[in-house]
Amino acid sequence: MATLLQIHPENPQPRLITKAAEVLRDGGLIAYPTDSCYALGCALENKEGIERITRIRQLNSKHHFTLMCHDFAQLGQFVIVDNSDFRAIKSMTPGPYTFIMKATKEVPRRMMHPKKHSVGARIPQNTTALALVEAMGEPILSSTLLLPGDENPLTEAEDVMDQIGHDVDVVIESGTPGVVPTSVIDFTGKYPEVARVGAGDVSRFLDE
Repeated sequence: MATLLQIHPENPQPRLITKAAEVLRDGGLIAYPTDSCYALGCALENKEGIERITRIRQLNSKHHFTLMCHDFAQLGQFVIVDNSDFRAIKSMTPGPYTFIMKATKEVPRRMMHPKKHSVGARIPQNTTALALVEAMGEPILSSTLLLPGDENPLTEAEDVMDQIGHDVDVVIESGTPGVVPTSVIDFTGKYPEVARVGAGDVSRFLDE
C-alpha cells in the first residue's frame, strides 16, 4: 500500500519534499496534487514508471506525457520554443496549461509522440508541485490522474488511496488541488491549436 505524505500546501516541509523526491529517484511512482487535479509522476528515465502509468490509465501509444517543470528556463531545456510562440507561452506560465511542443534530445524517446517527436510540458501554479520539481532538479514525467471510464480526474487524497493505493508508492495530500484538467495547446503546427479546453482560458486561440 502507498505511503501517504501529508504536506503543508503553503509551506511544504522540506523533509517530506525530500522524501518524495527520493522515492522518485529510486524508481517509484507517486500521485501528487497540482493546480489542475492530481497527477501521476515518475523520474524521466524511469521506463518501468512509464509502463505503470500506461497500465493504470490504459493509455495508447499516441498519448502525450507531460514534463512538469519548475520554471520557464527549465522548460526551454526540454522543448523547442519558437520565437513566434515565446510570448504566448511565457504569459501562460505558471498556470493550468499544458503545451504540446517538439521535444529536444534531453527527452527520453519513449515518452515522445512516436511520429511527431513531441511532448507535453507545463509549469504548475501549485506550491507543493513546484517544490517537488525543484527538489528533483529536473522535470517530473507526469500524466493527469484520470482513471479509465471516469469522466473526472481524482481530486482527493483519500480517493486516490482507495482506488490506486496498491499501484503507486506515495500519495501526497497537500490541500485541495484543482478539479479541472489543464487546457492543452498544441504548438507543433503552423498555428497554435487548442487540443483540449480545460481550466486555462483559451479564447485568444479560438479567436484566431
